[in-house]
Order: sequence, then C-alpha cells, then structure tokens
Amino acid sequence: MKSERRIRKIQNVIGKRQPDLTVVLENIHDPHNVSAILRSCDAAGILNVNLVYNTEQFPKPGKKSSASAYKWVDSRRFRSIDECFLQLKKEGFLIAASIVSGDSEDLYKLDLTKKVALVFGNEHRGVSEDAAEKADILFHIPMFGMVQSLNVSVACGITIYEALRQRLTSGGYDIPKISGDDFQSMISDWLKR
Repeated sequence: MKSERRIRKIQNVIGKRQPDLTVVLENIHDPHNVSAILRSCDAAGILNVNLVYNTEQFPKPGKKSSASAYKWVDSRRFRSIDECFLQLKKEGFLIAASIVSGDSEDLYKLDLTKKVALVFGNEHRGVSEDAAEKADILFHIPMFGMVQSLNVSVACGITIYEALRQRLTSGGYDIPKISGDDFQSMISDWLKR
C-alpha cells in the first residue's frame, strides 16, 4: 500500500515537471541559497538546473530539509557561461538573465510560458558581464523600496513562481510534458532515490 502511494506520488510529480523551464545559477556562493533555490525549483516542477562555477567553489548542500531537493532536481555543471549557454541554445532555450538595470525588462511583462532558462548571479556581484551580454533578455523584479536588491534565493523564487503562475493560467501543467519511455525511465530512477 505504501509503495503504491509512493509510485502514484512520483507519477503525479513527474507528470507536472516542466522540462521547458530551467534555472542557471552562476557562482552562487552560499550553499543555503543554492538549497533554497533548488527547493523552489522542485516545488514549481523544474526538472533540472544548470550550475556555472568558475570563480566560486561548488557549494555543498546543507543537511536541512531543503537539501533534499538535490535528490529530485537534476543538475548539470558547467565551467563557463559560454559552455552553459551553448548547451541551452542547442536545446532551444531562450536565455533570460536577472539584472538590476534600467535597460532590463519588467519580469511581469515577460512571457514565461516559452522554453526559457532563467539566469541568476552571485549574491554580491550579480550575473557576470559575460552572462548579461550573451543573454537574449535582461529582466528585473520591480522594487519600490530604498534597497534595490533581493536575496538571490528570494529573487529566484519570485521569478520561478511568476513562471508557474503563467503556466498554470495557460494550462502548462495540465498535460504531462514528459511521456513514453522517458516517463517510465524517470519513474524507475526516482524509485531508487
């Protein structure tokens, strides 16, 4: 009985996964931020994240509950923005980088129902100039306070949940985007995790 419930839950979760929505984390320093971002990704149905670490050490997940998201959200490591963006472009992703700039678009005006990779940078430096130059779109989260920045895990969560809201409204979670052999293979893999 317990294993049947687990299988049904796994089937339901995989059925809601969004392989056409991904996140790129560029040199995020604090492992707590990485864990919080991965937890938001899992909750919103993001299948995988892309980790670019070329100036910071790769963070080790914490032992707290959010670290369990590492188990359910796949990750790929890249040594450079070029390597990461080239792979994402091959896969057909539009690349949208979060940046605090007057030249960027308002998050709430973006169409996040498309195949899109959302890029977030280091806690202190933000996205690199290289990432900003090579992104298709630069966007910002509107803010009206004296401080014009958010914690990276908060900014990522807000952005991911705007994508979730748009996808819910357009029916993006109604029909599974993973099917056939891939669906069955994922079930088998997840049962072993």
